Amino acid sequence: MLNDNLPKSETEYLKKRLSSSVKFQNSKGSGANLVYSQLPKSNNSGMDEFYSLEISPKQIQIKSYTKQGYFLAIQTLIQLIETHKNDKKIPTLKIEDQPKFSWRGMHLDVCRHFFTVEEVKQYIDYLAMYKLNTFHWHLTDDQGWRIEIKKYPKLTQIGSKRKESMIGAYVDNTFDGKPYGPYFYTQEQIKEVVKYAQDRHITVVPEIEMPGHALAALSAYPELACTKGPFEPATKWGVFDDVFCPKEETFKFLENVLDEVMGLFPSQYIHIGGDECPKTRWKECAHCQELIKKNNLKDEHGLQSYFIHRIEKYVNSKGRKIIGWDEILEGGLAPNAAVMSWTGIKGGVEAAKSGHFAVMTPGSYCYFDHYQGDPATEPNAFGGFTPLDKVYSYNPIPEELNAEQAKYILGVQANLWTEYILDFKQVQYMIFPRLMALSEVGWGTSDPKNYKEFEGRVINQFKVLDKMNVNYAKSIYNVSGKVIAANNGTAYELSTSQNPDGIRYTVDGTEPNANSQGYKNPISVSKSMTIKSAYFENGQLKSAVSSQQFMTSKTTGKKITLEQQPNENYSFGGAFTLVDGIIGNTRQLGKTWLGFQGKDVVATIDLGQKTQFSEVYFNTLENKGSWIHRAKSAQIFVSDDNKNFKMIKEIGKDEILNAKGKINLNVGNQNSKYIKLKIENAGVIPAGNPGADSKAWLFVDEIGVN
Repeated sequence: MLNDNLPKSETEYLKKRLSSSVKFQNSKGSGANLVYSQLPKSNNSGMDEFYSLEISPKQIQIKSYTKQGYFLAIQTLIQLIETHKNDKKIPTLKIEDQPKFSWRGMHLDVCRHFFTVEEVKQYIDYLAMYKLNTFHWHLTDDQGWRIEIKKYPKLTQIGSKRKESMIGAYVDNTFDGKPYGPYFYTQEQIKEVVKYAQDRHITVVPEIEMPGHALAALSAYPELACTKGPFEPATKWGVFDDVFCPKEETFKFLENVLDEVMGLFPSQYIHIGGDECPKTRWKECAHCQELIKKNNLKDEHGLQSYFIHRIEKYVNSKGRKIIGWDEILEGGLAPNAAVMSWTGIKGGVEAAKSGHFAVMTPGSYCYFDHYQGDPATEPNAFGGFTPLDKVYSYNPIPEELNAEQAKYILGVQANLWTEYILDFKQVQYMIFPRLMALSEVGWGTSDPKNYKEFEGRVINQFKVLDKMNVNYAKSIYNVSGKVIAANNGTAYELSTSQNPDGIRYTVDGTEPNANSQGYKNPISVSKSMTIKSAYFENGQLKSAVSSQQFMTSKTTGKKITLEQQPNENYSFGGAFTLVDGIIGNTRQLGKTWLGFQGKDVVATIDLGQKTQFSEVYFNTLENKGSWIHRAKSAQIFVSDDNKNFKMIKEIGKDEILNAKGKINLNVGNQNSKYIKLKIENAGVIPAGNPGADSKAWLFVDEIGVN
């Protein structure tokens, strides 16, 4: 029985979420057993999401200052009911709770691949279930314009479709040959989604990309570019040189677009992108160069700041604020702008220290288009490696900030880019169960020391997802492996979320079965081998088979130091990754690679004693669409004291390019204790390449000596 003063919309949501078999009946079988009391209005806006939930034998009582707090209490109540379903009753308890962060968000890219209104609503329901409160809707990009703008109908007539789409691994450069679209949301559909989210106390933040990622818009209105075109929505993924030209007609266009956008979305913040804007066209554009001189701007980065300032001033005049990716810091941050820090934590730190709000969404922890398990057993993904435990370990407050500066960290968000996500089932797979870890990070309850306890709760939640027919990743059931240093070499440490006694493995490359070697201690890797492992229960295979090939050399497991550290998005395993005996897969940017943007790799390996060798090898990548370029040069040095080094080999770019994959170098007969390898970054990406004028990425893996 429910009492009469329960908030109507939220209570209807509760009824729909609970099955008809759930009855609200107190121990005496009479009286209202779910009651709500609205607390006196608080002057502290930080209490909007506070609630108390008290369950006694007689009734369930919820108290909150707002309907939002009541809605969050409902989510807790539903979770309690689901957890104690078999008990047929929930325990007596009292909870007083509120989140640590005011921004707990999930992003969805609908430009690379489109999702229907009903699917977007399902996505919003997932956020509500786990108490997230912000939905970041990425609506425009190079590959598609997905929102109806009545003043500019060609945006959807032309910009919402593309002639084909890239498929498979990026390095394959293959396409499906199938027209994609037209796909977009009408303004009525946008209103429907916004209302649906409001009913679940979720704010929808729209993103309209500028000045870069604009090809779909320029295809419809080429006069807004620096060159005449013609343009077409991109069929490849990546970054493109043609961007909005900062001329008056462009600003008028964007202001008109934003007028319609702000009319549809009541959110305080409007996301204006601002990321990955190549300056190639601006450098070659007479208008842009004149604008730089006229406004005493330092360079094209200053022009980017000018662009963002103009847009912010207009958005502010409408009573709203802008938020953008951390590249909006280029040339100076607009006065009232907030920063979404994705390239790492640096952007958020810089914003907070200068008194600007920031949302932390670093790729190394919060990009859910990354692999979450062994890439060999996972669907094709963008790259990187962001497993459940890594998401759970994230602390959105950077250590560099003091208590006052930390107040500018609004919260945390995870992003789902959909280049490699073809349908909604794959969306579900990529966000679950990582969304659960994000939820606890945003609420402020995650504790890496208690990860195993959290993992158990995740597995219990799988029953709920099963009932909802959600396609979630089962990576935590799989056996995972970690290379560790051991006895002047390496060992392979296996783990599983299940009983470790169920792990079976082989070291000869054969498939494990129920009678294979049981795992007890880390497996010594003293020679080249392939270790395959899986989890068995009652003699039955319960996981995917994980496979790891090792190619050992005289550097395997040795002490290694780096003069410059890799980018945090591609730093899994740190320097040890370069001597762990695992050769990186050139088709997958998973956990076996270290990535350096604009930095050289200078690695020194201590062989432990003077060692004879005649060959040195290392592994690099080339994927220009993702700004990854081959090294410019490489030098090898040797030393016996780690102070005085002698160069024994140098190669240039042509030799590196000709090698294509692993680079094997004959260095003659050597006998040294230390070896230093310097691999020179390609530097600034030249014109004519994606990301021109930006710092190139250098990806490096195993450094071996034979």
